Amino acid sequence: MTDNYPSFDDRWFYAFVAVGVFLNATGLFPPIMELDGALYACIAKQMAQTGDFVNLYAVGSDWLDKPHFPFWVIAVSYKLFGINTFGYKFPALLFFLGSVVYTYKFARLTYPKIVAQLAALVLLTAFHGVLSNSDVRAEPFLMPLIIGAVYHFYRVFLGSNYGVRKDWLHLVIGSLLTGCALMTKGVFVLIPIGGGLVLHWLLTGHWRELLKLRWYVAVALSFAFTLPEIYCLYQQFDAHPEKVVFGEKGVSGVRFFFWDSQFGRFFNTGPIKGEGDKFFFVHTLLWAFLPWSLPLYIGIGKMIRDLFKRQNNPSPATSPEYVSLGSSLLTFALFSFSGFQLPHYMNIVFPFFAVITAQFLVGLTPKNLRRWTVGQTAIGVAIAGLSIALLVFVQPENLVGSVVLVIIMTLATYTLFRQNTLLSLSGRMVGAMLVLGGTLNLFLYPTFLRYQAGMATAQYVNNDPKLAKRPTILYEPGTGVGGGSFWTYEFYVKSPTTYARSDSSLKARLQAGSQQVFTTGEYADSLELRGFQVKHLAVFPYYHVSQLTYEFLNPATRSQTLTPYVLAEVGAKK
Repeated sequence: MTDNYPSFDDRWFYAFVAVGVFLNATGLFPPIMELDGALYACIAKQMAQTGDFVNLYAVGSDWLDKPHFPFWVIAVSYKLFGINTFGYKFPALLFFLGSVVYTYKFARLTYPKIVAQLAALVLLTAFHGVLSNSDVRAEPFLMPLIIGAVYHFYRVFLGSNYGVRKDWLHLVIGSLLTGCALMTKGVFVLIPIGGGLVLHWLLTGHWRELLKLRWYVAVALSFAFTLPEIYCLYQQFDAHPEKVVFGEKGVSGVRFFFWDSQFGRFFNTGPIKGEGDKFFFVHTLLWAFLPWSLPLYIGIGKMIRDLFKRQNNPSPATSPEYVSLGSSLLTFALFSFSGFQLPHYMNIVFPFFAVITAQFLVGLTPKNLRRWTVGQTAIGVAIAGLSIALLVFVQPENLVGSVVLVIIMTLATYTLFRQNTLLSLSGRMVGAMLVLGGTLNLFLYPTFLRYQAGMATAQYVNNDPKLAKRPTILYEPGTGVGGGSFWTYEFYVKSPTTYARSDSSLKARLQAGSQQVFTTGEYADSLELRGFQVKHLAVFPYYHVSQLTYEFLNPATRSQTLTPYVLAEVGAKK
């Protein structure tokens, strides 16, 4: 495709990008969110403190679930910036911004500059992408690895078909990124990386690419770059069959990596199970990809319709690009039929969704563009209205100031971008998401996260010279990794922590005298009933903030949703 469309003025484009970067950077301010984010932060904390980059531990036990790569990156960040919220979230933000760069570069290989610019802005402002830079898990790390690998492999393909200089360096870099993606999420990442390329070759008459040696070299290199992960899993699990994992001995970490963590979850036969809904991501994307979900759905539908209508013309100079469609839809189908589903799983194909959305909007006629601008403006106004409604309902600190700020930003956005043009549409959506993201990260999340009892207790302990000198026992009876608010205490407290998962384990630790213990109010009461000496030092309210309800959001009923966590001085049985 030739560059027949006028691009955004660079000053406007870079201004939008700067706002988008700031929007995502607001996620650095809220504390780490329970549950998964806090668990990952603790695993990387132990890695950084011990210098052991081979073994993964959670709650004092061997942990077999996610691969190592994100924890390596975060542990290095801790070494540079300290073990704190910024040290945990900042590398994820950098990786996310890398996915924006790669999305732009990938789109420029086939589309006009305006499509690449708009795709970058769509990715910067898609709601769940912004959310994932606040509630950091593995997805921000995975996004640039996948779109980056696709970009480099597509460059290799273009080198022999489009007159672009062939460069085997792209093959090596693409394989390296694929290897890192494998060490982030497992073998299923080969679907979004390779699926779109294969579909593009089949639909454009380049099926002979499947016979070329270079792609098999790429596969071999990708798995060669994955050897550090295989080594670590073998050393921690396969070399120690006596370890009990998932309630069994002889569990293979290598098998788990290649099979149970992937196909076991898909077929719901592995040790970690879920309940899948085949339409889960259909309705999830409606809010997760805001404010761009409607043009995304229409854009996908149009591409599929055009695919069936197009004449049989395999000429690479005129055929559209099907990599984005193939990578996104194959991954969408994979997750939809999986037995284990979470909203953030789709983030990894947001770069491809962004390209599809941008291509659709740029291809609109002036008349249809005006209609879409009006429709998207209505969505932007609704987002601003929702932000104000949430602020008034939740009543955070500085309520008046936050509402005034939202109103000013909204009025400024629609005053500055008054035309029904693609530039104005983009500006309005960037402004709308700045309002929503700022509302969440700067006003609402700080209000909600005060109810992470573990974090609040850790701050209390850190500020008390006597308590700060003492180690803490985290009393959480049971098996597995547990949950609740123990992980934020483990991460934010500066003194050492150990876990007691049973009464016998706790009793053994109390033989030398009473100890400082953090646990739930219910567990503390049960210890007293069983004869332990329990003296409450502090009590903090807890709520699982990643599962918001009307009762919790409403200040009048919030107290009814809270449960206590206790810091106590616990002694042995009388």
